[in-house]
Amino acid sequence: MKKTLTLGLLALSSASFAQQKTLIGFTPASSAKQLETEKTFDAGLSPQRIGETIKALSAFPHNIGSPGSKAVADKILAMYKSYGLDAHIETYTVLYPTPKTRVLELTAPTTYTAILKEQAVPEDATSGQPNQLPTYNAWSADGDVSGPLVFVNYGLPDDYIKLAAMGIDVKGKIVIAKYGRSWRGIKPKVAYEHGAIGCIIYSDPADDGYSAGDVYPKGAYKNEFGVQRGSVMDMVIYPGDPLTPGVGATKDAKRLDRKDATTILKIPVLPISYHDAQPLLAALDGPVAPGGWAGSLPITYHIGGGKAVVHLKMEFNWDMVPAYDVIAKIKGSTYPDEWVMRGNHHDAWVNGANDPISGQAAMIEETKALGDLLKTGWKPKRSIIYCSWDGEEPGLLGSTEYAEAHDKELQQKTVVYINSDSNGRGFLGAGGSQALESFIDEITNGITDPQTKVSVFDRKKAMELVNAKSTGDKKEILERKGEKLEALGSGSDFSSFLQHLGIPTLDFGFGGEDGGGEYHSIYDSFDDYKRFKDPDFAYGVALAQTAGHSVLRMADAEVLPFDFRSLQATIAKYATELTKLADDTREATKIDNQLIKANDYTLAADPTRLYKAPVAKDTVPPIDFKPLTGALDSLKKSADKLATYWSAATLKDGDHDKLNKLLYQAEQQLLAAEGLPRRGWYRHTIYAPGFYTGYGVKTIPGIREAIEQRNWDEVKQQIVVVAGRINALAGYLAMGAK
Repeated sequence: MKKTLTLGLLALSSASFAQQKTLIGFTPASSAKQLETEKTFDAGLSPQRIGETIKALSAFPHNIGSPGSKAVADKILAMYKSYGLDAHIETYTVLYPTPKTRVLELTAPTTYTAILKEQAVPEDATSGQPNQLPTYNAWSADGDVSGPLVFVNYGLPDDYIKLAAMGIDVKGKIVIAKYGRSWRGIKPKVAYEHGAIGCIIYSDPADDGYSAGDVYPKGAYKNEFGVQRGSVMDMVIYPGDPLTPGVGATKDAKRLDRKDATTILKIPVLPISYHDAQPLLAALDGPVAPGGWAGSLPITYHIGGGKAVVHLKMEFNWDMVPAYDVIAKIKGSTYPDEWVMRGNHHDAWVNGANDPISGQAAMIEETKALGDLLKTGWKPKRSIIYCSWDGEEPGLLGSTEYAEAHDKELQQKTVVYINSDSNGRGFLGAGGSQALESFIDEITNGITDPQTKVSVFDRKKAMELVNAKSTGDKKEILERKGEKLEALGSGSDFSSFLQHLGIPTLDFGFGGEDGGGEYHSIYDSFDDYKRFKDPDFAYGVALAQTAGHSVLRMADAEVLPFDFRSLQATIAKYATELTKLADDTREATKIDNQLIKANDYTLAADPTRLYKAPVAKDTVPPIDFKPLTGALDSLKKSADKLATYWSAATLKDGDHDKLNKLLYQAEQQLLAAEGLPRRGWYRHTIYAPGFYTGYGVKTIPGIREAIEQRNWDEVKQQIVVVAGRINALAGYLAMGAK
């Protein structure tokens, strides 16, 4: 009842919003024409056709480098051409490992040989197909190792602090970690840093199995044989082909020797099912796992490190394979050299009905509707480019190589890159460049949620209100003026555009009511998708509308809808968080050192951390954030002034070319030429994947991670760097208001 009331109240704001006829960046007359174009576009979208596309493209395995990959690329190319788009395949040559040998054995105190195979089920027509990739982690090292097994919880840095407090060292041992709480590639990376010689990753049923609900095929959740494949490339250093960092992997590109590629791991890694994990965990001796570490298997979880010994052997075929990027273009009638780009990958670990074909099918449906518009005589003012990327799963290969090969041209011409990936039933997730928040607010208020029939904006806001934990949180949500875009980390094809090239970026996807355990397994199939993800494919239409309307408006706006006041306010919030982080670190250090001095090792500022042999930490020195706050003051003034100029420009007919180019190239001012410390490929000073979070974003990463790592000299250096880029943006925007 309360949820219904909330939706009803929010619908009133949506209804009043719908009465607004002048769109951001359009005149009243052009707004009316634009809304009619979008109405025609929507009428051309078919949920049935989206379902048919998902079924056709997920009918067989199609990982990069396989015959299925080329077959899927050819099917997509044929569809684009049939809709009237100028399409071609652009091919890159990339390194891609597939498993040749996989052995995992418990050799003491009892014996067990892992089956390392998912089981076909009668209810899933494609689960027993030939040519499925075995269960493995791409970019594991070759290796043949034996050693005591140690359970390391989720395998994160704090877990190793806990182990050290218990007197347990993983050096020379093999670790077993649970999937979850971070991107999978962080787990072997941290294990290697602590001296481990191998890493096993499994999905515990507490996180991804029968504790969540009925398992597949009865329900959606991971059964005992399901395994999450996936990349463990160290993408926080750089994504893409490990042998061609910073340059496109064309056939004749200069390549590193594989031993010199820093993103390939140095120890063997293997993902396993909880069926294979249970005998290994049951054999562990040593201390009982600390509170919060145990999963749901019917055993007592121990740490190990003693009698239980495992043998892990991994060998790979390190092949050079083609990556097929399918590129389709509608040439702009007025500004052909201004590009609105839209992308979704087409490769999968196996059949990939959800990841990525659900998003790919919605994107293809957009091109069908645009093709129908072309037949009516409509032409966009700016060029529209659709990109079906290959090789996303192993490490954003296709999109990264394309972006690196065309970097200068993309920075000159790309107005925005709009990304999607997997898609399902539920709530809209939207992230990207905060200067586009007002634009996305308008878009999301105009799209109707298929289930509730309110706007997707209002449905998401209602969900946030229902889940809010405090009155203060509820007040903030109710008072929020518009859509808040999430900061983007990594894990999908937007990374190269935003974090390497500084191109304005958006990322869309629906979900939240489509939970399950099929991720990267043989069970990510059409049968699973139709039963548990989006049975009537209505959210495929919702994604096509959300992304499609964004494409159409960016392509035809007289004045591009960028508002840098939102970006300035967001960066200012991040700066406040940094000040608090420094203060909290200073206070925690003070308390920890007092306890150490008092020989009280059982408590610390963080009560979950128990110290066995603590060493006093250096005190946190004074940190001068004035350069950063001063730069933000300058950015506020120039953003405010530009917003006034922008508003005046929208009331005038005429040529806005100079202003528009300034607007869409502005974010490039936030790129640092030298990149982030120890990972220069990432050049954006505001957004990056975290060094120890992987997919998870770190905002103002140069300063934030330096504080977290207690590198005070680097903190000072990065404050200067970030302040310099914000000042550069402020000066750049000031030019546009003249």
